[in-house]
Amino acid sequence: MKQFAELVRVLGTSTKTTEKLDALSAYFATADGKDKVWVIALFSGRRPKRILNSTLLHTWCVEIANIPEWLFYESYGTVGDLAETISLLLPQPDTNAETYPLHYYLEQFIALDKTDESIKKNFIISSWRSMDQSERFVFNKLLTGNFRIGISQKSMVNALAKTVNLEASVIAHCISGNWDPVTVSFDDLLCSSEHQADISKPYPFYLAYAINDEIETLGEPHEWQAEWKWDGIRGQLIKRQSELFVWSRGEELMTEKFPEYHVLNYYLPDGIVIDGEIIPAVNGKPLPFALLQTRIGRKNVTKKQLQEAPLCFFAYDLLEFNGEDWRTKPLSERREQLEQLVKNINQSVLLLSAKIDFTEWDELREIREGSRENGAEGLMLKRKTSTYQVGRKIGDWWKWKIDPLTIDAVMIYAQKGSGRRSNLYTDYTFAVRDGDKLVSFTKAYSGLKDKEFAEVDAFVKRNSIEKFGPVRTVKPELVFEIAFEGIAASNRHKSGVALRFPRISRWRKDKKPEEINTLQDLKELLAMYGK
Repeated sequence: MKQFAELVRVLGTSTKTTEKLDALSAYFATADGKDKVWVIALFSGRRPKRILNSTLLHTWCVEIANIPEWLFYESYGTVGDLAETISLLLPQPDTNAETYPLHYYLEQFIALDKTDESIKKNFIISSWRSMDQSERFVFNKLLTGNFRIGISQKSMVNALAKTVNLEASVIAHCISGNWDPVTVSFDDLLCSSEHQADISKPYPFYLAYAINDEIETLGEPHEWQAEWKWDGIRGQLIKRQSELFVWSRGEELMTEKFPEYHVLNYYLPDGIVIDGEIIPAVNGKPLPFALLQTRIGRKNVTKKQLQEAPLCFFAYDLLEFNGEDWRTKPLSERREQLEQLVKNINQSVLLLSAKIDFTEWDELREIREGSRENGAEGLMLKRKTSTYQVGRKIGDWWKWKIDPLTIDAVMIYAQKGSGRRSNLYTDYTFAVRDGDKLVSFTKAYSGLKDKEFAEVDAFVKRNSIEKFGPVRTVKPELVFEIAFEGIAASNRHKSGVALRFPRISRWRKDKKPEEINTLQDLKELLAMYGK
């Protein structure tokens, strides 16, 4: 556990990619095999299920630390992170206590899931007493289900490639799919025969970079294929050995969540993997992402939900055909076979993501301006000769998004962030005007530079009006431009709207609070771009 806590410390504090890569490589070269499997699982999103609520952890911490409740809440309000607060308040560890490796604790979480509260309490308190502050912090993060680490799966794969005799693309495929860190060994996980035995295993997704230069820098238009950039869930449809599987880009097996796709098991040939987008649609026209959110996370989908948010699979690439890996074939060849496949199947639930015809870049610019009217976020540009690669690569696939929608708003609440920002107020709530009132409509915590965050933090500390736990009400004086990708009606928000991907685009020091946008402005955007 100590070795893993040190790895997390380096990854969380280093700003250099090479340092993070070296730390990961050193860990994979020296750590216990079962610990390495769990680190791969954790860094690829396979976190253990939360076994108890935060209130119990807080209660047990107060008891062990022998402090009053008010002091705990004051400390929590200052630190801003529950896991870190507890790790700092607990007394010094027992140096004679027995210590265990990472995998022991994670497997104990699973074993204790259905046990009595008293058994969980004994395990957690015993673990706290054996750990130093950095170990407790990581342990608490894992325990609460809030473990996040600023490392990409690509970096983890590259670190593994430096320590095992496999190509990064092979490793990426081996660690994808449906595997259990409790039962699989490190060697088996990275064994090609083990990977071939899992008929549900998806391929690593190929991701595009955002194009920031002038589009002409890509060269000749005829070398590129253009498609709409859909706003849905990236996924892979897989049929092998007469079984159908649906995987999300986040490597979640979602077959049972989308019963509309089950019919494809009767029509798709075996040995097929299709890359595309899971989108609610009617008559081939995409519906807002907000409708898809009503389906995500539900174990059982009702008839009403199936009617209100019917899902289609917009196919745009063919990764496997007749059991053969087609990723090294050029896009033009993969696309031609995909078009024939979708045409032969002829099922409304499986649609082809249409290519956009154009001959000049200026022509494509005009088409791009109509993205929102077509239910898209912009365009995808793919080189016709490109292979299907692993992860995010520069050169062959680009996303050309339309400019975001924006609204000027005033900050009314602030809360401390987490991780390296746990001592700064960096999580803000914003409001627009409605007559003489201010109506909150969104939160945002990204988009400012470190220097600007420090300035806002100083303002919050000087201008706090009220305190509600970790939240501070502040004087409504700071104006920010909020950017977002989409807007939808919402009964859950006081403003009546919900924003898609809100973030701070700039601090409007040139504007006064009286000049911010109004609730009516938001409703007009909803009428224009909402569905």
